[in-house]
Amino acid sequence: MELEIRFGEAIATAEGDALVVPMFEDGSWGGGGEWVAERMPGLAGYLEKAGFTGGAGQVETVPGGDAVPFAAVTVVGLGEEVDAESLRRAAGAAARACSRFATAVTTLHLLEIDEAAEMVVFGFMAGLYTFETFKSEAKPAAIEALVLAGDGGGGEPAVARGRALAHGVALTRNLVNTPAVAKPPAVLVAHVEDIAAAHGMSVEIYDEDEIVAAGFGGLAAVGAGAANPPRMVVLDYAPEGAVKSLALVGKGIVFDSGGLSIKPASGMEDMKTDMAGAATVLGAVQAIAELGLSINVKAILPFTENVISGHSMRPGDVFTARNGKTVEVLNTDAEGRLILADGLSLAAEGEPDLIVDVATLTGAAKVALGVEIAAVFGTDEARRLVVDAAEAAGEDVWPMPLHASYRSHIDSTVADIKNTGERWGGAITAALFLREFAGDGPWAHIDIAGPARSTKAADYTPKGASGFGVRTLVAVAEGLTAS
Repeated sequence: MELEIRFGEAIATAEGDALVVPMFEDGSWGGGGEWVAERMPGLAGYLEKAGFTGGAGQVETVPGGDAVPFAAVTVVGLGEEVDAESLRRAAGAAARACSRFATAVTTLHLLEIDEAAEMVVFGFMAGLYTFETFKSEAKPAAIEALVLAGDGGGGEPAVARGRALAHGVALTRNLVNTPAVAKPPAVLVAHVEDIAAAHGMSVEIYDEDEIVAAGFGGLAAVGAGAANPPRMVVLDYAPEGAVKSLALVGKGIVFDSGGLSIKPASGMEDMKTDMAGAATVLGAVQAIAELGLSINVKAILPFTENVISGHSMRPGDVFTARNGKTVEVLNTDAEGRLILADGLSLAAEGEPDLIVDVATLTGAAKVALGVEIAAVFGTDEARRLVVDAAEAAGEDVWPMPLHASYRSHIDSTVADIKNTGERWGGAITAALFLREFAGDGPWAHIDIAGPARSTKAADYTPKGASGFGVRTLVAVAEGLTAS
């Protein structure tokens, strides 16, 4: 959805249906709250009786009555103190609470957080997100506008950045939430072409014959069993005057049955999510273009299904990747790394300043870190840059080792490398596999198997696709530009 955002109106004269104000856990009001408290002297007592303590994530909505020019007042808790991420979460929780009103007015951006308006706009827009494309009677969104009452919070530039990030996250969520039947590679290509046209980017598409001719052996092998043929997509954002270059590679497995090493039925239920890496890259590039960042970005998106037919890749098969290395396939359900091998090889040929790949790659990353934290591997400098960017963006990642002795776990007796190692340390051996194709320059790998999908709705994150990683990749681009 698109939300009208107005900035700078005074709270006393702002026109809207619901007013959103913050309260801390000690009972003190955040920016603008005092204005409400003066006009609604019974509000604090009511909140206390309702069990509202100002704790982080708490939301309480009360009628405005005659005391204020709003039909309702929504009070959102901030906890003991507020930072950028807790402000995003508070804005998301407030958005969900007052989504039935046409216009919301808020003073959240007046809190003492740098660029607070960005956090509020992002949290509010991300919190309003719904995916009802396939419902026979989709509920129309009631809310149409958000008013930031009072000057502050970084002004219009912060508003624009929050909006661009929210747009990128919404794009990623939409693509991931779409059922596999409705997003075969050719349909995803059309989405990429639309984004390229809207933002003045160039795009190159390899069809199934061109994939073979270009030496993308991993993508050809994984896609061999699919009725919907694979595609390799290369999207270029190249603003005039940009000096630094960033290559982003996203895993685009549209649906993963496991191939002949088939998954159990329950393991396939959410496998439309297996292209979340590519969707994250696409959402980030759109946000980078919308923000007009001065950096060259090449997005490499291998798209394919991993399904079963008489043509499917078999355990024991050997193929040659784009960089000439041969790969023995022992488990066809370890397919994401095979298409990333080609994408990384292509990225390395351009010798960018940094390569980052994003993938729902291993269950082992979820075992190690749970479902809220992404694993980050890579060369030392690149890994630090990504971890720092994620911290600045408010997304949870953890640096992981590329333990050199584990490399022998993926030695093959018949090829240069095999696609699986021992049971233990699976996220590490998968990352070590990818390193073989990432060239000699700075490279980082983000395994988003856990946080790419949420099992429940909370604050600005809905149930289903989360859009995790978009903000981190944008921050990576900004950090690389400034370095």
